[in-house]
This record gives sequence, C-alpha cells and structure tokens, in this order.
Amino acid sequence: MSETALTIDDVSKKFRLYHERNQTLKAAVMRGRRVVAEEFWALRNITFEVKTGETFGLIGANGSGKSSLLKILARILVPDGGRVHATGRVSSMLEVGSGFHPELTGRENIFLNGAILGLKKRQIVALFDEIVEFSGVENFLDQPVKNYSSGMYVRLGFAIAIHTSPDILIVDEILAVGDGSFQEKSKAKFRELTRQGSTVVMVSHSLPQVREMCDRVAWIDAGRLRGVGTAARVTRDYEKDWERGEQA
Repeated sequence: MSETALTIDDVSKKFRLYHERNQTLKAAVMRGRRVVAEEFWALRNITFEVKTGETFGLIGANGSGKSSLLKILARILVPDGGRVHATGRVSSMLEVGSGFHPELTGRENIFLNGAILGLKKRQIVALFDEIVEFSGVENFLDQPVKNYSSGMYVRLGFAIAIHTSPDILIVDEILAVGDGSFQEKSKAKFRELTRQGSTVVMVSHSLPQVREMCDRVAWIDAGRLRGVGTAARVTRDYEKDWERGEQA
C-alpha cells in the first residue's frame, strides 16, 4: 500500500452565490444594474494523498465540502486552485441513477452505463450476468428504469460501477439507500476490490460504517481540512468536536 492512487494538492473550489431571484444577464440589463453575487469557497487549500489499495473515507457536516471534493476527484468539477492527480481509471457513483436513461430498460442501461464507464460491448456481455445477480433486479430487467424504486436504481447503478474493476472507485452515500443485505454484499465487494489493488474513496455520515470499512479518513470542516489519519482517530476527534459544539 505504498503507492499513491490519488494526490490532492492544495485544491480549492469556489461558487458564486446570487442574492437576487433573477440570475440572468438579461434580467440584470432590464433592471439597469449588475447582478449581485458573492464568491463562496466550498474548499480551501485541501492537501492529502490516498494510497493504492486502501479504503479512504471523507467525513464532515452537511455543507462542509465533501461532495464538492468527490466531484472534483470524479472530474465532474474543475478546481479553481491546486490539482488532483489520479493513477489509473476512475469510476464514480455519486448520485442515484447517474448515467441512466429513464426511458431505457435496466438491460439497456447496463450497456449504456458500462460504455460510459469505458467498457467495450464484449466486456459488458461477459460481466452481464454478474451485474444482474449482484443488483437483484432480475425480475425488472426489461422494465424502463423510470419505474424503478430508488433502491433498485442504486443497486443496479452500483453493481455496474463496481463490476467494471476500476483502479479508483468514488462513492457518495450510496450504501445509505440499499437494504441491510445489499449493504453487506457491497461491503464484501469493497473488500474484494481493495484486495485486488483497487482504491475506494467514500463519503458516509455513518461513523460506525466509516470505522468498519475505512483504513484512513479525512475530516473536512467548512471547506478546510481538519485532519487526516486512521479511521479510529479522526472519527473520534470529529465526535469530540461535535460534542463540544452541542454543549456550547
């Protein structure tokens, strides 16, 4: 586990916050004045490394910047400062049903999503039965996914992402939606992936889950890095900080 899978080097990300209902240029011109907005820094100077073959957790309160960082790691967002270097192929599962076409069937979406994740058709065919079995949606495979429940969406999307054997898998709170049986199966698959040398980066608000699954953890607080270390130590520090805030 000495090689580095991800290098996050002084990463910052800002967004514009508008304080008026009309946010278009046309609306501003019609009113004869500029749109009023301010910069909001979701992330400030984040630096750490993720080692190859480890499961790495991101923790922090809602709005702390965790999801923004995940989207930068997944190359959905571009940082306004710093850089991210990934070694190998990155696969991400950040939202329920991301990459799915609602009008297509589950079967068709397996091929579509697999192609988006970089697989050739013959590779998807070879993995098809495993994906379907893992997802547990056999009886609904030829139904449009717009009719799927959120749990079915998650199971199918996660099954596709995890069976592409990515070098780096990025996951945002996906396990919070599946039932207990699916969560246990997913945890076992995570362990199998890391044994094979893949790296997992995950966000979870469940600290027991983080302690169980993660080797190391980064704590993000109001866009800044508060700590990086073992899951046991960082989650303990996070809990102590939360308790102090509750008592204040």
